Amino acid sequence: MEEAIKKLRAFRDARDWKKFHNPKDLALALSIEASELAEVFLWKSAEEADIARVREELADVLAYALLLADHYELDAQQIILDKIELNERKYPVDKARGSARKYTEL
Repeated sequence: MEEAIKKLRAFRDARDWKKFHNPKDLALALSIEASELAEVFLWKSAEEADIARVREELADVLAYALLLADHYELDAQQIILDKIELNERKYPVDKARGSARKYTEL
């Protein structure tokens, strides 16, 4: 991930875009790109989605998420691992297996 973050920074900095990449705007861009990803699936089955568009929109989502993490000097891999650990406690296998219920309902 560090190589991707370095390339994202270099791309951004070469264009003098850091001034536009404040946390609020990165979060908004992330949300907008997530919506564009969702649009790829709108009114069709998952199998009918254009995988090239999924790839492109997912890359945008990941790029903005990484830039937001980078802004706050967060280790993207570590925060994901921390969240998995938290969810393991909230959703124990013996209670959550096969269920889509929220942890407060288990």
